[in-house]
Amino acid sequence: MPLIDTPPDAVARVYARSLLELTEAEGGRAAVESAQAELEDILEIARADAKFGEFLSSRVISSDDRTSSLKSIFSGRVSDLTLRFLLVLNDKGRLPHLPAISAAFDSLVQEKFGRIEVDVFTAEPLTGDDLRSMRERLGQALKKEVVVYPYTESAMIGGVKFRIGDQLIDASLATQLRQMRDQIERDGASAARSAIGRIIDDRAN
Repeated sequence: MPLIDTPPDAVARVYARSLLELTEAEGGRAAVESAQAELEDILEIARADAKFGEFLSSRVISSDDRTSSLKSIFSGRVSDLTLRFLLVLNDKGRLPHLPAISAAFDSLVQEKFGRIEVDVFTAEPLTGDDLRSMRERLGQALKKEVVVYPYTESAMIGGVKFRIGDQLIDASLATQLRQMRDQIERDGASAARSAIGRIIDDRAN
């Protein structure tokens, strides 16, 4: 079975808070952010490699066998604390829920350090200046330290989309056109022709 990729629940938040407290006690913000990056790297590998994802979540593999393998795979490659955390999840049968626990941990870290991550989607790649400008404007609007992750969507025809957590803010041109189409369908073509006529008249005058 694949990893269980669901929104964080109460149990996931309990594990995430425990990890936050342990890492902060051990090495402050640097240790917290290191654990955060390591969990993200592990999940990225699991999503890219189906066999590794199956290894983490399989009910066929015994906890003891997986413990031995986890130590062999991750010893010296992640911090001792992150490895111990993975072993605890394995012992408790929570390793398949690693995506939700990692997401809960990420939210706690952002809240702790006044930081927020924003996925930005554009039709064309953003330049360095564009990214800096967008980061500054988002920071001013959100009153937080913003980490921007830029993505390119070739299907977009213009505009920009932002994803903050599970909230999508869509200001793309395609969405604006779709909203215009919906308005025409809702209000009727006559309303649209009337609006177009007013625009033409205004320009003529």
